[in-house]
Amino acid sequence: MALTNPMPLGPWKLTVYDQENFQGKRVEFTSACQNIMECGMDNVRSLKVECGAWVGYEHSSFCGQQFILERGDYPRWESWSGSNAYHIERLMSFRPICSANHKESKITVFERENFIGHQWEITDDYPSLQAMGWPSNEIGSMQVQSGAWVCYQYPGYRGYQYIMECDHHGGEYKHYREWGSHAQTFQVQSLRRVQQ
Repeated sequence: MALTNPMPLGPWKLTVYDQENFQGKRVEFTSACQNIMECGMDNVRSLKVECGAWVGYEHSSFCGQQFILERGDYPRWESWSGSNAYHIERLMSFRPICSANHKESKITVFERENFIGHQWEITDDYPSLQAMGWPSNEIGSMQVQSGAWVCYQYPGYRGYQYIMECDHHGGEYKHYREWGSHAQTFQVQSLRRVQQ
């Protein structure tokens, strides 16, 4: 059986600015940045994703709220936090999402933690899991077989974002505490594939 390589053809490129609307000091990245302050910036207030998909973090060392950063321009904080409804004006660390593969993404969600209970294999985007038949507004655990996914706290891709990748945790997320340092609940009501 042939194994597929989860790494995209690359490369990644992200340009960050310390002022809104692509003004001020500018730094380009093609790999992860654990702390933007080590690059002579005290904050990221706007950015452009030129290649690949990235995840940005509210704090250094890839901690705090996560924000999906797909190809495009992000002139202010609202553009990366979207309808998050949580006022986060800064990004302090970010990294590329190596396993992003929009066309070949598969995730299995489970009713309870440790992959127990009702399960559902998903290969498409769902703005409302409950509208598609999922029995509650929570997911207990997840297994990412391929690609990368963004799971959202509320329907319509709103609320906290959790980036799930096949090449992190072996693709296994047994409990909400593994979804990110900001995760405090099992609540997930919409999800979509990461665009590469």
